[in-house]
Amino acid sequence: MRRVSPREAKRMMQRMGLSMGEMPDVQQVIFKTSTKEIIIENPAVAIMEMHGQKIFQVTGEKIVEKAIEKKVSIPEEDIQLVATQAKVSVEEARAALEQTKGDLAQAILLLSQTK
Repeated sequence: MRRVSPREAKRMMQRMGLSMGEMPDVQQVIFKTSTKEIIIENPAVAIMEMHGQKIFQVTGEKIVEKAIEKKVSIPEEDIQLVATQAKVSVEEARAALEQTKGDLAQAILLLSQTK
């Protein structure tokens, strides 16, 4: 198998409709999923373009993973129910439900114990 010079490789890539370049001045790349964030500091980002589509290649040394805490959406009916059952204000009921991540029984118990 013969070696291909960088010049020949560039020509072959152009014939195939592939162009490649570096994205300058990238400070941070963040990938977000439903459960976590992956942060890459000071990455090198290469962009390949082929047939109208862009492909990004990210490399970096400092990688930080953070878990994403989902905020629970609490229905207004649940807040009213907890407020009525625990005999507290709507604000206190909302705070208790947020603390217990929407668990009605646990929120009522929590509010009953603090009285």
